[in-house]
Amino acid sequence: MTRERLALISDVHGNLTALEAVLADIDDRGITRILNLGDFVGKGPRGREVVELCRQRCEVNILGNWDDFLPDPDRPDDAALRWWADQLSPGQGEWLRGLPFCHDLLMSGRRIRLMHASAETVHRRVRYVKSQQEFLGQFANTPATIAAVGDGPVPDMVGYADIHEPFYETQLEGRTLFNTGSAGNAMGDPTASYVVLEGLLDEPDPAPISIAFVRVPYDVEAELAHARAVGCPQYEGYEAELRLGLYRRALDDYRAGRLALSDYYHS
Repeated sequence: MTRERLALISDVHGNLTALEAVLADIDDRGITRILNLGDFVGKGPRGREVVELCRQRCEVNILGNWDDFLPDPDRPDDAALRWWADQLSPGQGEWLRGLPFCHDLLMSGRRIRLMHASAETVHRRVRYVKSQQEFLGQFANTPATIAAVGDGPVPDMVGYADIHEPFYETQLEGRTLFNTGSAGNAMGDPTASYVVLEGLLDEPDPAPISIAFVRVPYDVEAELAHARAVGCPQYEGYEAELRLGLYRRALDDYRAGRLALSDYYHS
């Protein structure tokens, strides 16, 4: 059997410049199968273009919290949210909200589940620093996962997104949890991040499998120049995230010298 490589991207957040750089790197590696773990929109200025490109290039697209919340007609009437939502083309909001919650696959004897945030909901965050209960909860079959993929065996390996910081963790019984990081809004190291998963697809017997984390530099200045030109809301926060890898909500504390990294990564 031939090994297959899958590129896992996520959290583009309207950053078309970063997405194009990531897709170019994927193409350079000869990878043709791309799976997107959600959060196409919000924060950055080009959600419409990101949705269009991902619909063309990604064979699997998964629901993210922004994809569910931003097009929701019942969300709070906030000026920034309204601006980002208005960038979408007719029908894109409905497409986003209709995306599947998760996607299961079999590779090299591992049952793998891909999802955006927690196994319960796209609106619950599971951070790098987490409890044992949170870790185990990522492998559970829940009403949300059952609705998407059925009530089959629980996964051995789970890949998710949402926190914008890549990591890899294993525990007993072969459980492996990993995060893809963010293609368009990476935290900590602000360089665009994605994952390459390689193994024997649809193979039920144990075989070699690998998870590779890829960092892709891109033209941050070009992205920020476009954001300024079109009047992207919360620009200072977007700039802090793209330049520093610092969440916008921590910007004031960072400027005032009040930011403790232990607090930041636990918030």
